[in-house]
Amino acid sequence: MQQFVDEVTVTVHSGSGGPGAVSFRREKYVPRGGPDGGDGGRGGNVVFRTKPNLKTLRHLRFKSTYRAENGRPGEGAKRHGRDGADAVIDVPPGTLIRSTESGNVLVDLSGETSEWVCLSGGRGGKGNTHFKSSRQQAPRFAQPGEEGSSATLRVELALIADAGFVGLPNAGKSSLLGALTAAEPKVAGYPFTTTIPSLGVIKLFDRDVVLADIPGIIEGAADGAGLGLRFLKHIARTRALVFVLDLSEEAGDPEYSYHTLCEELGRYEPALLGKRRLIVGTKLDLDGTHERLSEIRHAAWTEGANVVGVSSFSREGLDELVERLAELTVVEGEREDRDTWRII
Repeated sequence: MQQFVDEVTVTVHSGSGGPGAVSFRREKYVPRGGPDGGDGGRGGNVVFRTKPNLKTLRHLRFKSTYRAENGRPGEGAKRHGRDGADAVIDVPPGTLIRSTESGNVLVDLSGETSEWVCLSGGRGGKGNTHFKSSRQQAPRFAQPGEEGSSATLRVELALIADAGFVGLPNAGKSSLLGALTAAEPKVAGYPFTTTIPSLGVIKLFDRDVVLADIPGIIEGAADGAGLGLRFLKHIARTRALVFVLDLSEEAGDPEYSYHTLCEELGRYEPALLGKRRLIVGTKLDLDGTHERLSEIRHAAWTEGANVVGVSSFSREGLDELVERLAELTVVEGEREDRDTWRII
């Protein structure tokens, strides 16, 4: 997902209705026929539609204005004008659309909501045939089309994932995602290698489980430090949280790292701390990490939480992690068949 774009502002215009026609029947032997002006066509709507294969709003970045087509005018012989074409804007599932004026969420295009008519086109005007009466036998006027409407909207993407990997920079989240799934996130030995969220898919219970690698969180992230809170919003839609802690000696105290992550998540959105969680210690192939893993499992701050140690390099502990992810992300009522747990 290069050039990841998760926020854009767009201006949208629905189409105006076409005007009704002023026309009279003129045929041989009917020199003074009555009115036969047709109605104008309806203006096009502005429609937002989810498209599953889209993962970013990048395609909206270079086009900020969308206009639906105006309805065509009515014609003689009571011919109806053609309706204007809709302006259809494709977005990824999980897109929020807000009013730029109030900041309120107008629609959440996730779950079963796959299409939303943002602005309706104007109605077409009536032709003069509608205005004939006993007093007005030959009306020489018709109704104009209704004007379309406009709006400026903020389009925001909040990724939808079953579990989100959260950790300090260089904790091994990207390597872990690559080891579990077919994703190919950028991996390097320096902080903030991941500057955009990455998604991977693992097969559990004959269903696709989406894992999200969120860019590293540092102390003060809720106040804008580091990459700030730009990507914290993507954690809000995950079903569970996977706290990824570096077990190497250079990383420092895992307890401090864990509490830092919890504090920043809680400051951003307290409800995040109520999500199901799993603690994963990484870099188990390095010296001294097994002892640190044992200490973490018996520590007071991990009481009641599952703790798994893994090495993305040697693949040690990945099978146990898959089992824990299956338990963490299982949907209520879903069949638990361990034979279906496999990495794809």
